[in-house]
Amino acid sequence: MQRNRKFKAYALVAVLILGLIQIASAQTSKPNIVLIVADDLGWKDVGFMGSTYYETPNLDRLAKQGMVFTNAYAAAANCAPSRACLLSGQNTPRHRIYTVGEADRGGADTRKLIPATNNETLPHNIFTLPEALKEVGYYTAIIGKWHLGKDPRTQGFDYNIGGNHKGANKHFAPYQNPDIQDGLEGEYLTDRLTSEAIKVVEKQKDKPFFLYLPYYAVHTPIQASADLITKYKQKAKGAGQENAIYAAMIESLDTNIGRLLQKLEDLKLADNTIVIFTSDNGGIRSISQQTPLRAGKGSYYEGGIRVPLIVKWQGKIAVGSRNSTPVTNLDFYPTFLDILKIKNKNSNQDGLSILPLLTGKTLPERLLYWHFPIYLQAYDPKSDDGRDPLFRTRPGTVVRSGNWKLHEYFEDGALELYNLKDDVGERKNVALQNPEITKELHNQMLKWRQVTHAPVPTQLNPDYNPKAQLSNKNKKRE
Repeated sequence: MQRNRKFKAYALVAVLILGLIQIASAQTSKPNIVLIVADDLGWKDVGFMGSTYYETPNLDRLAKQGMVFTNAYAAAANCAPSRACLLSGQNTPRHRIYTVGEADRGGADTRKLIPATNNETLPHNIFTLPEALKEVGYYTAIIGKWHLGKDPRTQGFDYNIGGNHKGANKHFAPYQNPDIQDGLEGEYLTDRLTSEAIKVVEKQKDKPFFLYLPYYAVHTPIQASADLITKYKQKAKGAGQENAIYAAMIESLDTNIGRLLQKLEDLKLADNTIVIFTSDNGGIRSISQQTPLRAGKGSYYEGGIRVPLIVKWQGKIAVGSRNSTPVTNLDFYPTFLDILKIKNKNSNQDGLSILPLLTGKTLPERLLYWHFPIYLQAYDPKSDDGRDPLFRTRPGTVVRSGNWKLHEYFEDGALELYNLKDDVGERKNVALQNPEITKELHNQMLKWRQVTHAPVPTQLNPDYNPKAQLSNKNKKRE
């Protein structure tokens, strides 16, 4: 009898232990996802990508804990379209978001063509990344910049702090942002957004969460704390990197990312959390150069679209690894779906799961496309380093295949071919020397535009004057 009681007691304990194991397994079967997106941070504006002027110890540590992609791209060279691509997994011709505001930037007499119509809101018929994650049990939160409509909660987010159709008016309270309550006067926006993100992590720590943290930093206006500005004014300058206020903004961003990563450690969540850090597009060249890359934000030369990217996933990704495979932020959506074994409900998917790369395998070579059928006026004609001094880019399409990159410009039909292996700065157009490669890539480009129904402007602008000089009309900082 006593032996039977002991057996029943042991059996009960075993059942309880098994139940606890099953509960723990259920809680950890879906990894948390933290997606951090800096705003206008250039490819080389961080220590782990080679900057000696900017100080980013927390991001450098994160890079050593995961995988750095050295050929990572944004799917667009400016804010809104890049974010639309990231959250939809679809390229710009699908959602028709090309910029913020009007498509006819720059002086009317300097634009040869009537640009394509620009959409400013992410279409609701697209099943977004947060909607896909929410459907399988994730709590979804956005803390920061949305820029794709009035309210991100209508497109899959459970919780929103700071996200609406606008960008940042200022980085110190009062923020002039209706979706974030002002703190004490002088509170720094990057600090505040991080504190809000930490609150989400603390509250949702017992169930899977998707935290989308698109900081407003380091977008203009360039503002930072006085003590950090003084620090960088006293520091030796880097080549093309010497703006002390911008450097102070980057350090503040890094410090706050460190706060969030430490909170994940403290809550024992780091082992079951995928952390991604990247930027929405290249940096503004007049503020920070990305040498040897050419140009900057708004341009489809490498400086405008190549971005820093770290992916950390404890126990899944080789620590301290670097990968040179070209990837894009279109790939995030299908990668998360692949990890979670979810089918994409969208009829179109332009990204590709990079899970094989994260786990030490390879991907088949593919073509990457960028399409921009509108105009972006110059920031600084002397320093932008674009194709001409009037615009960061004129309407066109770009394709990358292996080391080859082909640009087509619609105004004059010009084709520019660059071998990025030998000429990452895109200084030597070798289209005439390589006619077969140029023709093949152009044919692929034409087919892609047909498949995606990409608009190509052809209507001539009656106000165009080939002798016109740069106009400040419609000049904006996006």
